[in-house]
Amino acid sequence: MITIEEFKKKQSETSRLIGLDLGSKRIGVSICDEKQSIATPFKTINKTNNDDLINELKKIIEENNIKGIIIGYPINMDGSLGPSAQSVSDVSKNIDQNIDVEVCLWDERLSTVGAFNLSSQLDVNVSKREKNIDQNAAAFILQGAIDYLNN
Repeated sequence: MITIEEFKKKQSETSRLIGLDLGSKRIGVSICDEKQSIATPFKTINKTNNDDLINELKKIIEENNIKGIIIGYPINMDGSLGPSAQSVSDVSKNIDQNIDVEVCLWDERLSTVGAFNLSSQLDVNVSKREKNIDQNAAAFILQGAIDYLNN
């Protein structure tokens, strides 16, 4: 895995990226356009095991010409790392070892809350909001990262 600064140096300005919100049961996936200007919710993967996750990600990467992966890193509000950060770190290392594109962790503090609040401002009903919260959180994560990469 590389830092966001290393990621910025290695990525071309015209490459699609995916963002991941790694949950214990569901993985939110988002994707951005080639110009890296807008992140869009893509899908939610129900997590069964790491091999299935890797295979599903490889399929998404191949079908969409993806050149990099941004993974939300759940740092505590005080900057410390809790059990969920360790879990994400472990899964991220597995993704990095098994998929041949750059992988980067991105501080995801408040991404799920932000995605939920944004969808409420858009007047999306609660059941639909909850159904899409993982992929929306992934889009929130990816959008934050591509905004950073573009500045």
